[in-house]
Amino acid sequence: MSGKAAQLAAIEDSGWGLPFRFFQPHNLALWVYLLGIGGGALAIVRYFGSSGFYAPALAGGVLLFGLYLVPWLLLLRHQNRYTAQPAGLLAAAFAWGGVAAPFWIALPANTALLEFWTKVGGTAFAADWAAGLTAPITEEWGKALGLVLLIGLAPRLVRSAYDGFIIGAFIGLGFQVFEDVLYVYNGAAQTFGANQIGTSLQVFVSRGAAGIVSHALFSAIFCTGLMWVLGRAPGERNVVRGVLTMLMAMAFHFAWDDMAGIGGRSALVAVLPFVIAAVELVALSAVLRRAARRERAWMRDLLGPEVDAGVLDPALLDAVSGLRKERKAYRKHVHSRRRARHRIEAAGDLAREIARAGGRETGRVTHARAEVARLP
Repeated sequence: MSGKAAQLAAIEDSGWGLPFRFFQPHNLALWVYLLGIGGGALAIVRYFGSSGFYAPALAGGVLLFGLYLVPWLLLLRHQNRYTAQPAGLLAAAFAWGGVAAPFWIALPANTALLEFWTKVGGTAFAADWAAGLTAPITEEWGKALGLVLLIGLAPRLVRSAYDGFIIGAFIGLGFQVFEDVLYVYNGAAQTFGANQIGTSLQVFVSRGAAGIVSHALFSAIFCTGLMWVLGRAPGERNVVRGVLTMLMAMAFHFAWDDMAGIGGRSALVAVLPFVIAAVELVALSAVLRRAARRERAWMRDLLGPEVDAGVLDPALLDAVSGLRKERKAYRKHVHSRRRARHRIEAAGDLAREIARAGGRETGRVTHARAEVARLP
C-alpha cells in the first residue's frame, strides 16, 4: 500500500478528525443516555435536596474535588494524544460516569445486593466481603454501559482499544469525583454536622490519595477489555484477552474494596494498599502499551507521506507515534527537551489537521506543515 493510500486508510479506520454530534433524535442510544442522566440527576436532587444543614460540607467537597479534577484532566489530555477524541465526547463520558452510573445504576443496585449478602452470609461476612462482591459487578458494568452508548452515538469515533482506555478513564473519573463528594456528605451526616470543613478535608486527603488507583484506573482497564471483545478496529478483536482484562479490572476493584477481609484484619491490612496499588499500576501500564499499538500504527500511516516529502524526519515520526522510550530517545537526538517537545507537538498538530482535512491539502494543513518546518 502506498504512503498516501495508507494515510487515507488510517483516517477512515480511526475516524480521527470527525466531529462528535451529540443530539441525534433518531438514535436510540441518545434516549437511553438521556434516561440515565435524567434518572441520575433526579436521584441527586432527592439525595441532596434536603441537605441545607450539611451545605458547608457539600460545598467544601465540590470545591476540593473540583480542584482535584485539574491535574487529572491534564494527565488525561496528555494521554489522549494519538488519534485524539473530541472534547464533547469525553465530556459526555464524564457526565455518564458522574451522574448516571453512580446514582441511576450503582446506588440502588448496591443497596439491594448489600442487603442480599447480609441475609445470605450474616453481618460479619457482609462487613468483610459484601462490598467487593457487589461493586465490581454493578459499578464496572454500569460505567461500561456509558461506553456502549457512546459507541452508538459515535460509531466511527470509538473504534480502538485505546479509545476504550481513554473514554473509560473519563467515565471512571466522573464516577470517582461524584462518589467522593458523596463520601464527604455522608461523613458530615455521620458526625451530625460537627466540624464539617474538617470532615471535608479528611475525606479529600484519604480519597484523593487513593484516587490514582481507583475508578479511573478500573474503568480504563475494563473498557479496554470490552473494546478487545467487541473488536471494532481491524485486527484488534481478541475475546480471550478482552475477557481476562475485564476480569482483572473487577479483581482490582474487589481487592480494593475488601482489603479488610483479604488481610484478615491483621497488620497485613496496613501493607496491602501499597501492594495492590503497585500491582494495579504495573497492569495499567501493560494494558496501555498494548492498547496503544493500533493508534500508534495509525499515526505512523497518517504522517508517513510527510516523512517521504521530507517534512518530518524518521526520528520525529518515531517520537510522535511512540511511547515514553521513543520520546526520550528523541530528546537525546536533538539535545534539547524543549526543542523536542515543540517539534513533537507541532507534528501532532500537523497530524490533527491532515485528519480533519480528510487527507486533502487545505490552508490549515499548509500552515501546520510550515510550523513544523519553522521550528529549529
